[in-house]
Amino acid sequence: MNMNFLRKLPIPQEIKKQYPLTDEMARVKQERDGEIADVFTGKSDKFVLVIGPCSADQKEPVLEYISRLRRVQDQVKDKIVIIPRIYTNKPRTTGDGYKGMLHQPDPTVDADMLKGIVAIRDVHMCALKDYGFSCADEMLYPDNHRYLSDLLSYVAVGARSVENQQHRLTASGLAIPVGMKNPTGGDLSIMMNSITAGQHSHTFIYRGWEVKSQGNPLTHAILRGYVDMGGRAIANYHYEDLRRLHEIYEKSGLANPGVIVDTNHSNSAKMHLEQVRIAKDIVHSCRQNGDIRKLVKGLMIESYLVDGAQKVDCGEYVFGQSITDPCLGWEKTEKLIFDIADSI
Repeated sequence: MNMNFLRKLPIPQEIKKQYPLTDEMARVKQERDGEIADVFTGKSDKFVLVIGPCSADQKEPVLEYISRLRRVQDQVKDKIVIIPRIYTNKPRTTGDGYKGMLHQPDPTVDADMLKGIVAIRDVHMCALKDYGFSCADEMLYPDNHRYLSDLLSYVAVGARSVENQQHRLTASGLAIPVGMKNPTGGDLSIMMNSITAGQHSHTFIYRGWEVKSQGNPLTHAILRGYVDMGGRAIANYHYEDLRRLHEIYEKSGLANPGVIVDTNHSNSAKMHLEQVRIAKDIVHSCRQNGDIRKLVKGLMIESYLVDGAQKVDCGEYVFGQSITDPCLGWEKTEKLIFDIADSI
């Protein structure tokens, strides 16, 4: 093989034993799992916001952001369920560049995946222990998911991974909501096939075992826009797009029809300030059509402490500003959450 084996890393079971959940943390997570599941099954009409930085780059600003979310969540708890984004893996279009906290717990130094494993578990544990939030992360690598599987209440499968068989089969064995994004080319049939695979039972190899999953009825869609053959960003959050998805779901026979709409990425053409307008447009569509309101379970919003983005090697680090895609700043985020709560 054309690779160097650097060192043997601890398996997830060892890391979980070294950094265990307390009984209280497990209780809070179980309670959160139930509240979130009720939204996706339709038992609850609360609105989910999967919200936070494009990439969780440093523990301190991420936890400062989450502490602010906690105060807001307490004020909108009757209408909104906030699931903080703590995305510790970062997919790269070409494979090059910063790949997230798992690879680089300090983005200014070289990769150290042992420190990264500890760092990602630590930040998720702090969010749960100190702020009562079980969070969302992207399942970029199915094997790595196991380091956080007892902490997460929401998992996203990204636009580049949604057609991958291992992602689909792993999703079918999870007991929390898994969102399948539409692929970067926009083909909704790929997304729907992935949801179908996630909801069905499968026998496959996992952790060196032959396993049989039970199927995950909480597997659902995420609309994030797409890029056409000419390289132009095309949105798919509009009223007509949501009606079309409702019609596709009606013909599918899938359990718990649902979608989380991503307000950034190709839906905003990565113009992060557009997320405010887009979020309000989606809420307006929900108010106009009962089928859309039942289908749209919530939004995914990229937000951090400071508007915009910065380069890692810029020389002057701005605390709480994204080092990947531009994000909505805190003041705009807080106002948007209250506006959604008033409108939904």
